[in-house]
Amino acid sequence: MTGKLYCGTSGFSYPTWKPAFYPAKLPAAKFLSHYATRLNAVEINYTFRALPSASTLSKWIEATPPNFLFAPKCHQRITHIDRLATTTFTEAFFQSIDPLRVQQRLGPILIQTPPNLALDLPKLQAFLNAAPTDIPLAFEFRNKTWFTEDVYEALRARNACLCLAESEKLETPPVLTANFVYFRLRKPDYTPEDRAEIAAKANSLRDTGKDVYLFFKHEDTPDGALHAEAILNAAT
Repeated sequence: MTGKLYCGTSGFSYPTWKPAFYPAKLPAAKFLSHYATRLNAVEINYTFRALPSASTLSKWIEATPPNFLFAPKCHQRITHIDRLATTTFTEAFFQSIDPLRVQQRLGPILIQTPPNLALDLPKLQAFLNAAPTDIPLAFEFRNKTWFTEDVYEALRARNACLCLAESEKLETPPVLTANFVYFRLRKPDYTPEDRAEIAAKANSLRDTGKDVYLFFKHEDTPDGALHAEAILNAAT
């Protein structure tokens, strides 16, 4: 069975995407609903700094079609302050996004650790054990000490994904640890050849039955959204 492809960007609230992506006169309140007519997933940065209210999640759900998924970024208190140590706030975060899970609109949770957080396998294991088992997790480690076989095995045991992030600073090894693959495409520019290679890689993974999530970086220009749309349209 071929896996599904979800394409989008990190966020959607960017007036600078007018008029190439958003119509010139589109009000900001309509950005998400228009975005969802062209892309089928979005990475949510908002949840990195705040717990979303039930009314906010309800508005997001109402603005998008049933096949549209949200990939919330894990709150900074969990990743950057508590540094993956499980606390009552960890439970509060998962509870806050539960309406998305209930409505089957929840994609993977992006857990982005800070660059100064080095490998701590017991802490990772404790976090994996504490997280709800029915919520997919994607870990973006930004310190190369995490790229070890012990970490990969811990992720595989939980069906958690090693986020395949690429930027000018650090590139994640292409190791697969889950039944889905999560790409964060953060380079400042992607040539047509680069984008063709990304699409081919995604199709190859889908042929193995894995769902694939592709998120381009948001920029002052709409290039990332347009790249994501072209890859999604080519695959459907």
